[in-house]
Amino acid sequence: MLHGDILGERARLTPHNTALVVKATGERLSYAELDERARRCALAWRTTLGLEKGDRVAILSNNRVEFLEAFFAATKSGIVLVPLGTKLTPKELEYILRDAGVKALLYAGAFAETVRVLERCVELGHWIALDDPVQPDHHSHTRLRDRCNLGGDPLPRCEGDDVCCLLYTSGTTGRPKGVIVPHRMVAWNALNTVACWQLRETDVSPVFTPLYHAGGLGAFIGPIFAVGGTIVLHDGFDVAEVLATITDERCTVVLGVPTIFRMLLDSEAFGDADLRHVRWFISGGAPLPPALVADYRAQGVVLRQGYGLTEVGVNCFAMTSEEAVRHPGAIGRPMMFTEARLVDAAGQEVGPGEVGELLLRGPHVSAGYWHKPDATQASYDAEGFFHTGDLAQRDERGLYSIAGRRTDMYISGGVNVYPPEVEAELLLHADIEDVAVVGVPHPKWGEQGVAFVLRRAGSSLGRETVHEFLRGRLAKYKLPRQILFVDELPRTPYGKVKKHELRQAHLAQLEGALAATSTAKASTHAASA
Repeated sequence: MLHGDILGERARLTPHNTALVVKATGERLSYAELDERARRCALAWRTTLGLEKGDRVAILSNNRVEFLEAFFAATKSGIVLVPLGTKLTPKELEYILRDAGVKALLYAGAFAETVRVLERCVELGHWIALDDPVQPDHHSHTRLRDRCNLGGDPLPRCEGDDVCCLLYTSGTTGRPKGVIVPHRMVAWNALNTVACWQLRETDVSPVFTPLYHAGGLGAFIGPIFAVGGTIVLHDGFDVAEVLATITDERCTVVLGVPTIFRMLLDSEAFGDADLRHVRWFISGGAPLPPALVADYRAQGVVLRQGYGLTEVGVNCFAMTSEEAVRHPGAIGRPMMFTEARLVDAAGQEVGPGEVGELLLRGPHVSAGYWHKPDATQASYDAEGFFHTGDLAQRDERGLYSIAGRRTDMYISGGVNVYPPEVEAELLLHADIEDVAVVGVPHPKWGEQGVAFVLRRAGSSLGRETVHEFLRGRLAKYKLPRQILFVDELPRTPYGKVKKHELRQAHLAQLEGALAATSTAKASTHAASA
């Protein structure tokens, strides 16, 4: 039986190994200790609160041990966990709670005000405080858990296709959708990552990315627990703290996003960090600039590019460290029992070196969207392939590289332009700290590129200098027509630039620049006539 209780299985095999180091409290929990907490939590939900298999429990919390207790309680009980984004507004949270049909909410004390607002607009059967209860009638998670009797085993059997959790997407194209994550998906991601990434029982990994995200729970917690290694849990990201953890805990594999890896490298503390035990860093969530790979290589450290999505699991490709060095920008080959296709707009497979939409099929693929059959049908085809919306290409060695989102690609003068290619070149400029390229409507070319550039501190970099830098590096049709300097780029917690938000925020400026350009050209034409 393939189910998601990775913690329970590992606790059975190596109960005394250190499973978790909690940075905020200094706790060091063995697999047996963490598993007992999760089991008590599951039993409390079932016996004290009366929740049944299939009922939904939400959690609103930063990274902490209770979050993992709740997640693994779900894998043991058949009760479905719904992690909530900590940056969402009460209105956004209300929508998710209603859409998922949540019966109980666990919440941390930092979100007490949000809970007070939610109480006025959502009726839930149970409110469970991880810290001090907001109301006298709210439950205490600690008391519920610790008072639960471990005698007997009323927990139901969980099958591979039973729902383990609902992970809500960011909703950049509309209302958030709940991705149905079955037990088989949790288990397969963990076991296949161990095999294909060749993880070890001696591996130690820091986790500082949000646990409410698929990457926080799945990228290393599931795999490391499956192999019997150790997770160091941070309550958030702090450059100095993470570098100290890598040194003090002798971390061996480290997951982050490109922005985080740039911040680590630029930190004054980076030079003092002991990286001798790190086998490799791996980046996900957003395209990894080849220049950043080279910067880490210069420090004697391998930085790999990973790939995954909430709908297909967070780890879908694998590559060796040698390949990561030789082929920066590649994501590797599909993991074991993962089928990948690249297709054109007509659904026909494309050949090596050609760009097509990436389709994936396998036991790691989710079961669709919660109560949204139309959205499910639009993304999952009759053969079981999930259409990722990402454009990719495969070389003659079978290595895949991501060319960008299908929705980010724009067509200028009838030719496809892939923003990551342009962004990678811009990031080679010493005065450019960050950049995002988007396509906007143009009356002559259909669409034109606009580069949003974040300059390094103290730089006086100008538009003409940027244009000149790109000439000779890229074909003319790929060159951004406009350069806009910005103070920041809006990003998701996992490093993806919110390009729609960026485009909307600067829409008036873009329209003004376009109108000015058109007027100038018209004046020049009139003068010459």
